[in-house]
Amino acid sequence: MNLKKLKEIEENFFEMHPAGFDDAYFAPLLKRHNVAKLSAFTQECFAKENFTNPQLVVENMTKVVSRSSMVSLFEKPRFRDAMLAMSSERKEMLSIGLEEMLHGSYKTGFNIMLEILVEEKLAKWSLISVIPYYYAPKKHFFIKPTTTKNVLTYFEIDEIVYKPRPSYEFYAKYKKILNQLKKEVNKKLSNDNAKFTGFLMMGVEAFSSE
Repeated sequence: MNLKKLKEIEENFFEMHPAGFDDAYFAPLLKRHNVAKLSAFTQECFAKENFTNPQLVVENMTKVVSRSSMVSLFEKPRFRDAMLAMSSERKEMLSIGLEEMLHGSYKTGFNIMLEILVEEKLAKWSLISVIPYYYAPKKHFFIKPTTTKNVLTYFEIDEIVYKPRPSYEFYAKYKKILNQLKKEVNKKLSNDNAKFTGFLMMGVEAFSSE
């Protein structure tokens, strides 16, 4: 892990944006992503007591995915259609998986969700990580494939290898690495995990283009 490169992109970021993400430059971007509103909606939808109604849970999963600016326009209708066609039994399993991810064992829930998404040909990092991120944006990470691959390459992180198919093992190791990187930077960059990975993405792109 090359922390020197991390310090370089941090220095460059604050030279350009002294106020961090509070800089007016980021206002349109933050408005488009609207994380605060979606987080509040997600926390309301997936409070523990709501998991007694799997049908409603799955309907709300579709709403979050459809409203997210971080999920591709290609994936949204495929996810919606799969949820509409899904049997009650599978919706219940999907609901159990999400409940475990948010309120129980993240590993157990991840693997339950993954199994169903694989069967539906929807095993995408964005789809399995977006709701946990919105539910707890300081705890969980949204995994964007391009950003992830670039971060691993640029910071010379070779202990894990990115693969398109999600796995809990990769997520757990990558989360640990990202949390280590977060500890090395100004707290203005680390109070929201999507902003932090966004900062990494911008920094890597800026230095890679030189």
